[in-house]
Amino acid sequence: MIETNKAILQKANAAITQGDYEGFLAHCTEDTRWEFVGERTLPGKDTVRQWMAIAYAEPPQFMVDHFIAEGDYVTAIGEISLKDETGETATYAYCDVWRFRDGKMAELKAFVSKA
Repeated sequence: MIETNKAILQKANAAITQGDYEGFLAHCTEDTRWEFVGERTLPGKDTVRQWMAIAYAEPPQFMVDHFIAEGDYVTAIGEISLKDETGETATYAYCDVWRFRDGKMAELKAFVSKA
């Protein structure tokens, strides 16, 4: 199951970088919950969809340094580059901790910092 969860996350992230947000969301539970620590929490797939439409107006690029999996959790550590409010590309260091349920991404706890 651990390898399966890692593969699901890799496939979902690939969909994001291609601008296929619905393809990404297909890997999330309806009640998925995303917490950006110290910033905001997005409850539910529809809220995540709305946030992605704004935050990912252009598809972001990921550079994952490490995937760490144990039980129902997969952690991804790396960098993400995306356009900021001014249209400039900004790079952030991140650590995403995903909890899986029934083969889908049910919860995200994201630690993000400007690189």
